[in-house]
Amino acid sequence: MKLALPRLLSAAVALALTVTQVSAFETRASAAYVMDQGTGTILLAKNADEPLPPASMSKLMTLYMAFEAVRDGRLSMEEKLPVSQHAMNYGGSTMFLDTTDKVKVSDLIRGIIVLSGNDACAVIAEALSPDGTEAGFARLMTRRARQMGMTNSTFANSNGWPAPGHRMSMRDLALLANHLIEDFPEFYPMFAEREFKFDGRAPGNTRNRNPLLSLDIGADGLKTGHTQEAGYGLVGSARQGSRRVIFVISGLDSSKARAEVSEQIVNWSFRQFSESKIAREGERIADAEVWMGRENKVALVPAEDIDVLLPVLSMDKVDAEVVYHGPVQAPVTQGQELAELVVRPDDLPAIRVPLVAAKDVPAGGFTVRLRTATSVLFDSLGIGAGDAS
Repeated sequence: MKLALPRLLSAAVALALTVTQVSAFETRASAAYVMDQGTGTILLAKNADEPLPPASMSKLMTLYMAFEAVRDGRLSMEEKLPVSQHAMNYGGSTMFLDTTDKVKVSDLIRGIIVLSGNDACAVIAEALSPDGTEAGFARLMTRRARQMGMTNSTFANSNGWPAPGHRMSMRDLALLANHLIEDFPEFYPMFAEREFKFDGRAPGNTRNRNPLLSLDIGADGLKTGHTQEAGYGLVGSARQGSRRVIFVISGLDSSKARAEVSEQIVNWSFRQFSESKIAREGERIADAEVWMGRENKVALVPAEDIDVLLPVLSMDKVDAEVVYHGPVQAPVTQGQELAELVVRPDDLPAIRVPLVAAKDVPAGGFTVRLRTATSVLFDSLGIGAGDAS
């Protein structure tokens, strides 16, 4: 059954656009991944599943596990943690902690988010490690990442310090970012903080390195990264209206390039794509024929609102069809998945959305079965029921 969906019924079926790149975008990043969060549409995937050095972007995994520990009561934000010699010895970006310090968890978390403190990560890691070591925590990070579906992530430390085998893919980093946003809304606003002056001891390291936070384009996170091996990268997110975009880039040659590419991606994601609703929960899309039921058809409806993200230049009209194997055998149960709505927008892969029965259709009684059997017999003889005598 083919349908021509008008604009009202064409813009929101993006429930199935979760694994395909929908449009070309040239980027200088050596690896990139861009996702529309609400619909799951993958806008860009470049070397997205290649395990790469993530630099400080891997600190997001340490933060996720710290937030879990706070939520579960294993840490409190006001608790003060000691600083080991190992943590103090970290170079690079630090909070300048020393072994005489005992630092509140809340300060350590802000020190990781805003200041990218390598030492702060190590302090958190040793506190949560099964054996009290950062290496033990790194093994725990890897195991937890696997549980969360991050199959291309392996951790050697808590902060992204260059180490053999310390790797994450762009897709994994985007998945992690989405978890941070969805699982910890009470903590996520910290990622938008632009400055953190810890104890006045590091006046040269007080500002968030995320270049998008000051641009008024809806950016509110999450983490930059840079090492010589990894280049410059960013796990970013921005929200405009009801839409949120999550993106990851890596392998750029300067902080300037990172800022430019990040801004380009955010602007492109919001300007070139738009979300619409093509059908509402319970709205009749078509009917399916029912075999041996008290009724000979049942309405097919979506089980939830159908939203889809499409290129703005291709939204006027979208072809679609309802596909099912029928007639459907009675009895039919309300909510039973019976068909698919297949939407075929221009220049995009087909989008498939399940349709379900709008109501119960019980099996017919003796009269229905007799009438059906008679109809089948007449059909096989090539005569209509009205021709019988």
